[in-house]
Amino acid sequence: MRILFFINTLGAGGKERRLTELMKALVLRQDIEIDLVIMSDEIHYKEILDLGINIHTLLRKSRFDIFVFYRFYQLCRRYRPDIVHCWDSMTAVYSVPVCKALRIKLINGMVTNSITQQSILNKHWLRAKLTFLFSDYIVGNSHAGLKAYQVPERKGIVIYNGFNFDRINNLVTGNLIRDELKINTKYIVGMVATFSKYKDYETYFKSAHLLLQRRKDVTFLAIGNGTDSDYSKRSINKQYSEYFRLLGKKNDIESYIDAIDICVLATFTEGISNSIMEYMALGKPVIATDGGGTNELVLDNITGFLVKPSDPEELSEKIDMLIKDNNLRITMGMAGRQRITDKFSINHMVGKYIFMYKAALK
Repeated sequence: MRILFFINTLGAGGKERRLTELMKALVLRQDIEIDLVIMSDEIHYKEILDLGINIHTLLRKSRFDIFVFYRFYQLCRRYRPDIVHCWDSMTAVYSVPVCKALRIKLINGMVTNSITQQSILNKHWLRAKLTFLFSDYIVGNSHAGLKAYQVPERKGIVIYNGFNFDRINNLVTGNLIRDELKINTKYIVGMVATFSKYKDYETYFKSAHLLLQRRKDVTFLAIGNGTDSDYSKRSINKQYSEYFRLLGKKNDIESYIDAIDICVLATFTEGISNSIMEYMALGKPVIATDGGGTNELVLDNITGFLVKPSDPEELSEKIDMLIKDNNLRITMGMAGRQRITDKFSINHMVGKYIFMYKAALK
């Protein structure tokens, strides 16, 4: 079986991590051959460079470069894949005509969130409507995502993200992280997410301000691309600035999470969050926005708390509750780690992808 993976960029995102872990597993199989096509020069997960696979770069000269169709067509003619697996809406658009012209099976992997604007004014919704008809399978990482995109039942398949526990074998100790960040407070609360319109950092920061009005033994971390931007910094009240660390994008993210006591993800829309999976795999209690695929991952009052969207008061209250109850933090963290082991392991994920690929070729 020959598979050509096609993705817009390989930055520090959830689907990029998922593709990286999938390729790391597939290269070990004798019955599967893989190549990778990227539409940018960015590769955050450097382990891809050590896999020994061919990496093809198709850079766009404009926002929508029609010559990419031709270059991708020529690449597919040379490589002759059995399956093209695209990972976002842009590569789905480029894949459809090429796969149809060359009679290649197409796996459409653009469903990575639970879309809220179901309108042609949303480019991802429009691309979904244009490409779903011509896709053999449409894979999403949550049932909520498939439902939101109105994926045809006969084509839709849910494959949850899988966590590779090898990633947490060589962690930097919490004390070293504290020393690096110059943290002296007893507790650390953290949110790992890109600073973007899809993540609700406003609510996270407001909840932190509310809590800091009552207690001064907590430091709040924000980790992810853009969290160290001027715009992000302006969200922090200067009187509380000493209790925040806005770190931007970080490598070895697992070590930073391991140093955190309570992990938060405030968001507007979500599929299955890699950040939440990392929190749970490292045994941390989670407080996350209710909705989307998060409900399929976080068990409310068992592995953490689900809170209403854009409600800093409730978020602050739940953080305070966990700070005050050490046993609850430990119990929820242990339950979260067990849930990742049982339901969201890398072996579960890889096995389901292979099953789907084989089904597509029948």
